[in-house]
Amino acid sequence: MYTIQETEIIERGLTAVDRAKELGRPVLLSEVHKLDGLNPFTFLNSGEELFLGERFFWKDPKDEIFLIGLGIAKQIQSVQATDRFFRVEKEWEQILMDGLIFNSYSTIGIGPVLFGGFSFDPYKNKTELWAKYPDSLFYLPKYMLTIMNNEAYLTTNVICLEEDDPSLLEKISVERNQLMLSFYLKHEAEPAVLSEIKEISKDKWKRSVDDVAKELSGGPLKKVVLARELRLIFNKQLDTGKIIANLYEQQHESFIFALESNGDCFLGATPERLVKKHGTEIFSTCLAGSISRGTTAEEDRRLGEELLHDQKNLIEHHYVVEMIREALAESCDKIILPDRPQLMKIRDIQHLYTPVIGKARKDSSLLRLVEKLHPTPALGGLPQKQAVEKIRQVEELDRGFYAAPIGWLDYQGNGEFAVAIRSGLIQGNEASLFAGCGVVADSDSESEYLETGLKFRPMLRALGGE
Repeated sequence: MYTIQETEIIERGLTAVDRAKELGRPVLLSEVHKLDGLNPFTFLNSGEELFLGERFFWKDPKDEIFLIGLGIAKQIQSVQATDRFFRVEKEWEQILMDGLIFNSYSTIGIGPVLFGGFSFDPYKNKTELWAKYPDSLFYLPKYMLTIMNNEAYLTTNVICLEEDDPSLLEKISVERNQLMLSFYLKHEAEPAVLSEIKEISKDKWKRSVDDVAKELSGGPLKKVVLARELRLIFNKQLDTGKIIANLYEQQHESFIFALESNGDCFLGATPERLVKKHGTEIFSTCLAGSISRGTTAEEDRRLGEELLHDQKNLIEHHYVVEMIREALAESCDKIILPDRPQLMKIRDIQHLYTPVIGKARKDSSLLRLVEKLHPTPALGGLPQKQAVEKIRQVEELDRGFYAAPIGWLDYQGNGEFAVAIRSGLIQGNEASLFAGCGVVADSDSESEYLETGLKFRPMLRALGGE
């Protein structure tokens, strides 16, 4: 059982209201309390009734940090394509500039944390599929649980207005303690049953792969990533909390993420970090080139060796390494990366993988790094600008947040973004899954089709539809 003294937030809130009156604009009040430990899924489930549609979830591959947000204290969103990274950064800085932050701990990922993401291509024609996700969407949660190296912290965020009175602050205090008294493990209901699978525009997608491959043989483009959609229909509404728990159990070595918006939920288990910033240290990942896992240890080793020596995959991987190196060079004084890739083995697939470490310059911001790195050649193509234009032209799919940056940043400039692959959009009793492949001059549509099928597996399994 957890309770927090009501007087703390009420007294601090009155100070924040006074500041709001003085400044003539809203003021953030944020306070952190350490907890004795808490199951992240219990916290997520406890907000289902009050905050469904306003939750997020994040876990890194090593279980070093969990972030679970409930409710929205402040939302930053934009449908404007130009300067969208800059706009989010500036609005976040404005919120923090006047804020009152009560945090006596040095742990990253506590206090005010912004969580969300960007669409893959803000210039792509929008469809109803992603109607609930603008091109930039971030939440400052009302209540956030951070578990960092097995230590648990609760952050409460309130936006105080000039006209607020103590009754609002008392309500927040009561709501928080009711939330903490209501932690529960969900009753296991009968799982939703898959009733239909629709392969969206399968033949048209294959033709586009063949057409683009022919274009690449003589033009300036070296690689274009084309994605497709699989639509699943179930007999009843899907339980997003259960899907997140399944991903955690089945794809534990991946980033597990979820972002709800107005009843829809975009979630997944991606192996690919885009960028992490911890103080002046920068970490990124070059992940391109893939092959299936073997059914035996010997077959798995043989497939891995085949991937390490496959020229098509090595060339694709080299494109990613060079692009990430160049992007980070603009913001880092020092970059360290190995001479050759290694293997990253996850449950269904193994990838060529090269880790990157950099030393950031003083003026480097996380969102500016995200902007420079997105999209990598692994998700867009090369050259970047022309590849994205080609995707916009030939790809029928509205990618929305698929293959785009998703992650978090705290009030001290730390944070991490992953590339939202191995993912799906949950809408009531339906789910859209997304997967892509890198098309080069010698690509074959049938083999690329089979590769995307392999990449659907993690989400299919988590949904119970494999």
